[in-house]
Amino acid sequence: MKLIHMTAFFTLMAAPAMAADMATRAQITDQIIGNTVSGGMSSGEAYAEFYTTDGAIKADGYTGKWSLEGDEMCFDYGEGVDCFGVGLDGANVTWFSGGEEAGTGTITAGNPNDF
Repeated sequence: MKLIHMTAFFTLMAAPAMAADMATRAQITDQIIGNTVSGGMSSGEAYAEFYTTDGAIKADGYTGKWSLEGDEMCFDYGEGVDCFGVGLDGANVTWFSGGEEAGTGTITAGNPNDF
């Protein structure tokens, strides 16, 4: 019985740590905007996107628009807006939707793919 209570206690104590690792609007602006993120989404889709300072998304074969809503980064590819929480760990990005990991990526400075 004590093991169950201790497990619940540690699970609850760990929950705020995840929130603390989530990027703020300022961190997203500083680390992602003006750079390229390449990776994959949980759905299996690979991506490489350059996020311009004026709100455009440039990629190979498609474009879109990005915006910030609070501490989430939002994406519009012409089919509606989807917003994601952003976890940052150095050059590594984790996208979160509904509290679940939705994808990962790596930040590369500037627009090395010349999108």
